[in-house]
Amino acid sequence: MPRTERSFFLGDAVTMARMLPGMDIVIGSGDHCGRYMITETEAYFGEEDRACHASKGRTGRTEVMYLKGGHLYIYLIYGIYWMMNIVTGEADEPQAVLIRGVASVSGPGRVTRALGINGSYNREDLTVSSRIWLEETDRRPVLKALPRVGIGYAGEPWVNMPWRFIIEDK
Repeated sequence: MPRTERSFFLGDAVTMARMLPGMDIVIGSGDHCGRYMITETEAYFGEEDRACHASKGRTGRTEVMYLKGGHLYIYLIYGIYWMMNIVTGEADEPQAVLIRGVASVSGPGRVTRALGINGSYNREDLTVSSRIWLEETDRRPVLKALPRVGIGYAGEPWVNMPWRFIIEDK
């Protein structure tokens, strides 16, 4: 299947979070080359979403979220886990989708570890990168929508937004 083009990534984060499960992340660098089906995602919907990093405004860390969709936003939590997010939407509309699971790996920190993703991937452009990209597939999985995980600090209505999408039949 061909690489996903820029136009694919220009939708809003919630729409994109629904579209990504069933697609493949392809890692192609050196000895590590693999294809991983996305099984779980979580949407972060811009400055108004109190669970989104962009809710605090534009910073050095979040600057990548203000780029045109198709870039990776990678950040470290607890000093040990890299989180992989795909920036979505138009430039200056900071939204992203957290990749929470791929086939046989559940949990965003475990995903990045299994795929060999680290901070060097931050700002990587999935539309032109030679080491990571997305490909569409013929899979059209049935999804379950649930509230996002670990965002109690965001308060209502954000903690109960059903913006986490999991393949039901994985």
